[in-house]
Amino acid sequence: MRIRPNVLGVLLGLSLSTAAPSLQAAEQLVFVSGAFRRSIPVADLDHLAATGQARGLLADVLKIGRQKPEDVARLLNQKITLPLVLTSRLLSTRIGEAILQRLAGIFAPLRAPGTGVPALRSALIIGISNGNGTLTPTGFLRAYPANELAINIPALLSLVGKTNSITDLVRFFSESPLDGLREGNERPSGPPAPSTSPPASAPGQPPASAPDAKGS
Repeated sequence: MRIRPNVLGVLLGLSLSTAAPSLQAAEQLVFVSGAFRRSIPVADLDHLAATGQARGLLADVLKIGRQKPEDVARLLNQKITLPLVLTSRLLSTRIGEAILQRLAGIFAPLRAPGTGVPALRSALIIGISNGNGTLTPTGFLRAYPANELAINIPALLSLVGKTNSITDLVRFFSESPLDGLREGNERPSGPPAPSTSPPASAPGQPPASAPDAKGS
């Protein structure tokens, strides 16, 4: 099976992107397409991130995909700042759940694909916590609660082919829900204060006067 070179960088980037401490960590990335399976050790990704040099199958994959090892190393070391509390709350919203469901169709534990959503949520939250409010691709993998992280290549390529709709979804995910959460934090609790404005007058009638404080 041939993988388009311009897709390979997206494939690696998306696969390396969000409780109690995880007892496991991803040790293998398993690329799956039907009966086709190829595994890349996470240790090789760590080596690439630390040295800028690819080894083993990863070196062959990058060469076939025409990707420079130093470019992928920069991707692996890229930090994303994410507020832990807001991210945790956002992942529990309907839009957060919808995005996790979509991603779980692409990235899931190899031996238990039905647990993709909780695995993603756990890896994101633990990874952000371990990174003190930041997340790196390698930090995500260290927090992923399964030894083998399967990547569904056909589902990933289908997602890449719908860039516009995914971009809109990500924009809504990153902007609108966060704004709603911020507003919710700032909005005071309890019923609104009663209005002190006089009632509006009917057309053609003189305006109503405020009641005399001394009484009539």
